[in-house]
Amino acid sequence: MTITTDRPTSTRLLITPELFDHLTARIKIDHPAHADRAEQIMEQALSFLTACGARPGARLAPSAIVDIGWHTFLMYTREYAEFCQRIAGRFIHHTPDTPGIPAPPESNAATTATVMRELGLPVIPDLWAHSTTCSGSGTGKCSQCHQGCTDSN
Repeated sequence: MTITTDRPTSTRLLITPELFDHLTARIKIDHPAHADRAEQIMEQALSFLTACGARPGARLAPSAIVDIGWHTFLMYTREYAEFCQRIAGRFIHHTPDTPGIPAPPESNAATTATVMRELGLPVIPDLWAHSTTCSGSGTGKCSQCHQGCTDSN
């Protein structure tokens, strides 16, 4: 089993250019309001997943906008499974929270961005801002992405 430990300067290099193009095209089609940031969203989703691989059990969570990239990648199951195996040595499961049951306090986008920085992964701050995790509420009190998604391992 080979697990990637060296981090490229751009996480987009962790997948083929063709796959990156497919994923960003899907984001542009499915989320036209974010079409101008599709590449950044996907790069941050790849950084997030790399952090999940490096910190198993940390219950890292994406911001709402980065979660778009994760959900998009999940649709490409073969490529996603291969990426997870290569980056983490395991499948990175997508685990939504149960409605009405609060998420652990450590499962939030701010904590995830901090972990990503600690690992030397690129972080685009405005894609991890608290206001993006609450459907634009701007309260900064949300602990999860809009879908309630974390890495369960």
